[in-house]
Amino acid sequence: MSAATRRAAKHESENEGDRVAPFQTPTFTLAGLSARLNAPDFPSEPYASVQSLIDAGYDDIPLPGAGNTLKRWQVLAAVARHDLTLAKLFESHTDALAILNELKQDGSTIPDGLLAVWCADPPDKRVFMSRLPSGAHGVQISGVKAWCSGAAHVRNALVSVRDEANLSCLIAVEMVQPAVRVTQAGWHAVGMAGTASVDVVFEDAEGLMIGGPGGYVERPRFAHGAAGIAACWYGGASAIAEHVRQTLRRRPDDPHALAHLGTIDVALTQARGVLHTAAEAIDACPGEPCAHAVRRARLAVEAAAETVLLHASRALGAAPMCKDARFARMMADLPVFIRQSHAERDLAAHGLAVTQRVEEGPWTL
Repeated sequence: MSAATRRAAKHESENEGDRVAPFQTPTFTLAGLSARLNAPDFPSEPYASVQSLIDAGYDDIPLPGAGNTLKRWQVLAAVARHDLTLAKLFESHTDALAILNELKQDGSTIPDGLLAVWCADPPDKRVFMSRLPSGAHGVQISGVKAWCSGAAHVRNALVSVRDEANLSCLIAVEMVQPAVRVTQAGWHAVGMAGTASVDVVFEDAEGLMIGGPGGYVERPRFAHGAAGIAACWYGGASAIAEHVRQTLRRRPDDPHALAHLGTIDVALTQARGVLHTAAEAIDACPGEPCAHAVRRARLAVEAAAETVLLHASRALGAAPMCKDARFARMMADLPVFIRQSHAERDLAAHGLAVTQRVEEGPWTL
């Protein structure tokens, strides 16, 4: 049974009106996933490794807001603890599955293979659409899309484009067509280098509209998906923290290094609590974006990740960043990954939302 057929059978009865019915717990366990990620035969190359997870059904994770959001984030964090490049590809793939499950047209199927969501929209690189006369949902798209992670390996992508009224639309595009050209431009990073987030050129490429204009960003689960990114950040930060912890087990008489580990523990424990609270809020109100809880979770995890990056290097010095390939890669990857946050702009938006909340004493213990 293909991955798409397996998912279709599992999700067949999930949609009930505007609410997604509670999702069944995945057949695999987190311990089993961790064992697979760390197995001797698990591929080291990120695209082979993500395909291995897809083939084994590890992408069949709970949908956001369907009653088991924390389990979804725990899977994303577990993958990120292993490798952040893999997590970036895996999160995008599972986000695409969630979007298609929510917005796909009646009778359409979810394709096999590696999927991706490419929705960066810088003003100098945009894609525009025109409708095809052959069908209500058929379109052609043209333009340059930036930040396309895994473009050389993705089989089908969900691409944000602008329609004739300049509204944002989501288009499903098969990558294997002459009108799609994956470039080598737009990505020179050392951190997250393996994602190869390059520019892709579309020249009257054919695609299928998913949902209506504005539907992708206006749906409540757009915000829910944004919190899943924070789960990946958390997984990467916890991997760095665990390396510090294991190293300092052998240096129990180094008080300064231990103080750094104490700071790391406090930061991660606080962020974990905020993620748990956000997951509970989303599952309690799946028809709402829960924007306040999502912003707070993303900002808390970002702050914790920055704390981990600072104190891990101070606790351990330069040696592991120079001599331990996995640790060095995590220390290079995580700063790039967390810049999916908009930093002070997100903090300002959160601060404004705090001023507008009506409850008294929001911080009363």
